Amino acid sequence: MAYWAWDSSYDIGIEEIDNQHKRIVQYINELHGALVLNDKDAVKDIFLNIADYTLSHFSFEEKLMREAGYHMFAEHKSTHEAFISTIGKYKFAFDAGRDITGQLMAELQIWLTHHILHEDKDYKECVQKMLFSK
Repeated sequence: MAYWAWDSSYDIGIEEIDNQHKRIVQYINELHGALVLNDKDAVKDIFLNIADYTLSHFSFEEKLMREAGYHMFAEHKSTHEAFISTIGKYKFAFDAGRDITGQLMAELQIWLTHHILHEDKDYKECVQKMLFSK
């Protein structure tokens, strides 16, 4: 059984963004599996993949918002930057030998849920108009 099951209420209606969010959820589930197995090498690899994938996801989202002229772009980008900083702090603690896996999984789930249901759903209409008018 997965740690976190995707729910259609998380869909924002932009297929590529929804698929990227689902991939992040898959990474969180993989992280949980590695934690259960106490596989520290897998935890490290998955953590690095999450950090990297999150950066590319943010970059993609920001590109769409800029192209669409989303009026809250700066604020949204700011939430991305804050989260990148949080991930950096987890990486520092992880590199120092602390077991941050459980805390990281919870943080990722809470943050991603809030971010999708609030910030991402806020830009949905603006970006969809731009995408569907092409």
